[in-house]
Amino acid sequence: MKKTISKKDKKRMTNPFLQFFRFIYLNIKIISVVALGHGGTRDNN
Repeated sequence: MKKTISKKDKKRMTNPFLQFFRFIYLNIKIISVVALGHGGTRDNN
């Protein structure tokens, strides 16, 4: 069964302005996870 994408969702996905802010948000999220430590880099003390 195919899932269709509405025109509104398609425009939202292809909007370069929204993609830029989504990219910045994900970068900040990744940097915060790495900087604050995750399972592999967490200090054991």
